[in-house]
Amino acid sequence: MDAGLNVTYITLDGHVEVHRYRYLYFVIMLTAYILIICCNATITYLIVIHSDLHEPMYMFIAALLMNSILFSTNIYPKLLIDFLSDKQIISHQACLFQVFMFYSLSFAEFLLLAAMSYDRYVSICVPLQYPMIMRKTTVNVMLALAWLVPACHIMMPVVLNMNNKLCRFSLKGIFCNNSGYDLYCVTSSALFIYSVIVLFNIALFPMLFIIFTYTRILIVAHRSCGEVRRKAAQTCVPHLLVLINYSCLFTYDVIIVELESDFPKIARFIMTLQIVTYNPLFNPIIYGLKMQKISKHLKKLFSPGPK
Repeated sequence: MDAGLNVTYITLDGHVEVHRYRYLYFVIMLTAYILIICCNATITYLIVIHSDLHEPMYMFIAALLMNSILFSTNIYPKLLIDFLSDKQIISHQACLFQVFMFYSLSFAEFLLLAAMSYDRYVSICVPLQYPMIMRKTTVNVMLALAWLVPACHIMMPVVLNMNNKLCRFSLKGIFCNNSGYDLYCVTSSALFIYSVIVLFNIALFPMLFIIFTYTRILIVAHRSCGEVRRKAAQTCVPHLLVLINYSCLFTYDVIIVELESDFPKIARFIMTLQIVTYNPLFNPIIYGLKMQKISKHLKKLFSPGPK
């Protein structure tokens, strides 16, 4: 607690031998951050400037990649500062803001993937109705809801915790996440129930919806001609890979709090770095390599010859 400024600081106690490896950590994570920004921004740029990519599927991909940039920017700058600092601390207010952004953007990824699965479902299962259903207005509404719905859900517990009294000032992590609720003197059962409802509303239900839509797509593709099966494989496999990868990492983030005392610190540190590194790097690589139109424009962009 800084009495002069009336600011409460929380120690981020999840770092492993940062005093010894601080420069190695800094270089690795700075490189990862630069790659995340460059890779995601490049594909987003290609989608924006090329008219043949102005389709709902590619708009959702651009939104997903922008979400990865925002997600990483919420974590990396503070993480890089901490690696070079003698003390890894964060103010209570900044910690709550980081929690808000972390979970708003994490849940937004689930909703964006759900929107993408619906787009593929309409395109493959009811192709004749696709232009009427997936209009520009519909796409814009889905994109807005994908970011606004999680933000509204997460805002309530964050606001309620702003004035809660802290009894602990050490967080077992390298950034602020749901493990921060253990710092408060009084934990609300109502808030816990609300958190479970949020988890169902904007994580579990979208996942069930995605599983349902892709099951329907697989059934239709199996019964159809080779062209439909090719289209389904080409456009759906990247989405499924991203979903499986992200679901595994997000499940870890939820479970790790329950295993707080039993999970080795070094394992927690490595897994946490994977959460903030693997998926933001994985997404643009998958979409850049697996989506034929994007891959074609990437080759033209980096080709030494005339465009």
